[in-house]
Formats: sequence, C-alpha cells, structure tokens
Amino acid sequence: MSTATVSARPGTVLADLLPASRVRDAALVLGGAALTGLAAQLSVPVPGSPVPVTGQTFAALLVGTALGARRGFLSLALYTVAGMVGVPWFAGGESGAGAVSFGYVLGMLLASAVVGALARRGADRSPLRMAGTMVLGSAVIYAVGVPYLALAAHLSLGQAVAAGLVPFLIGDALKAALAMGLLPTAWKFAGKR
Repeated sequence: MSTATVSARPGTVLADLLPASRVRDAALVLGGAALTGLAAQLSVPVPGSPVPVTGQTFAALLVGTALGARRGFLSLALYTVAGMVGVPWFAGGESGAGAVSFGYVLGMLLASAVVGALARRGADRSPLRMAGTMVLGSAVIYAVGVPYLALAAHLSLGQAVAAGLVPFLIGDALKAALAMGLLPTAWKFAGKR
C-alpha cells in the first residue's frame, strides 16, 4: 500500500504513515513529550501575568494532532508526570505541580486528546478545519487553566481571564495560522511521496 493510499484512508493521522510497531508508538510518545518540554523553554514573561507566553501550547496541540488522541494524550501525560516528579521542562525550566500555571499543563493534556480525535476525522487536512481544531484545543486549555489560575493565585475569575487568557489571544491566532499551513501541507507532501 502506498503512502498516498494510506494518507487518504479515514481515521489516519500523520504518525500512522510510519511503519506500525510498538517501538514506533513508544518513540512517538517519548518524542512528543520531549518536543513539548523543549517548546516550553521558549518562555517570555507577560507583564501583569504570572503565566508566560511559551511554545508548549503549540507543541501540545501539534503533538495531539500529529499523533492522534491516544498517543497524544500519552505524550502529554508523560510530559506532565515527568514534570511533576522533577524534570525541569515546564515553562522556564520549572517542575512540580505547585505553579499557578499548572492548570494549563492539565488543559494541554486534555486538549491533545481532543485535537487528536478531530485529526482522526480529517480536521488536520485543510487550513480552515485546522484553524477550528486549534481554536477548540486552545479553548480546552483555557477552560482548565484559567479557573486553576484563579484558585491557585487567589484571583477572581475576571482577574484570571484578564491575566491568563486575554494577553495570549494574539499569540494563539498566530499559532493557529502556523498550524493551518503546517499540517495540511504535511498531508499534501505525504500524498505526493
């Protein structure tokens, strides 16, 4: 079966184009966790917010979309658990579950499964559907992260929205635009091999 045939099959994500094996799946899960940890080190403080701008949200959504719901979730679970036990790969080299921004990590865990499930339904194959997938994934992250921030930092929900959501909307739009080009292009490339 050619790659072009595989890429057209319903229920396929980009990772499924690689030869199937348990070793492949383990490597993808580990690689997804490592990518997220590396991307988290791209961290820029936001004035007035305890939450920095990082590359980890984009990586988490990319991992979920490219690997599918199960492997994406496992990657982010590995990332989360390893960070909780001391691997310094949360934003800015932090680790542990005590940071006020830890809710966003938990949100990424759920979002990776959501976007992975959507990718299995073809949401990563066109720019418009990919944009919608990124928006939904980001919404899941905020749905967990903002209330957690409010509780952990003793903020009202309005203050948490102002500090933990509003400053990040432009960056999220840029990440969605990047994903709109990246994933559908990867599928086109895979179909031509």
